[in-house]
Amino acid sequence: MALKKRNKVSAEFSMSSLTDIIFLLLIFFMLTSTLVSQNALNLKLPSSSSKTVAPQSIAISIEDEGKYYFNGKRMGFGDIEKNVRRSVTAAGNKDNLTISIFSEKTTPIEYVVKVMDMANRLKLQAILAVEPGK
Repeated sequence: MALKKRNKVSAEFSMSSLTDIIFLLLIFFMLTSTLVSQNALNLKLPSSSSKTVAPQSIAISIEDEGKYYFNGKRMGFGDIEKNVRRSVTAAGNKDNLTISIFSEKTTPIEYVVKVMDMANRLKLQAILAVEPGK
């Protein structure tokens, strides 16, 4: 009499099915989530084809050592903020007044951010000047 061999069901589970499920969940969450870009500063970069400057513009230049220039005159950051406040009160209308920021490529970003924060506190538009495209 021939005895039948019983097929035992394995109590172990396959890891490949688990990795498939995790991979599908990962794809699902990647497709359904939204990407959030956080802009801490509202930068308005000028287009390189434009050669005109705003009628009422304040030029602030920053060198890589942290030297600030207000309309071509070298001064400290505190003096620049005072002169910008004077320019705002003299202009009367803040909407037409913009700050153009010129900085060298090697200038640390902290110096540029200080000027951007000042413009943000005074509710002025700040334009970060860039080189024309080639």
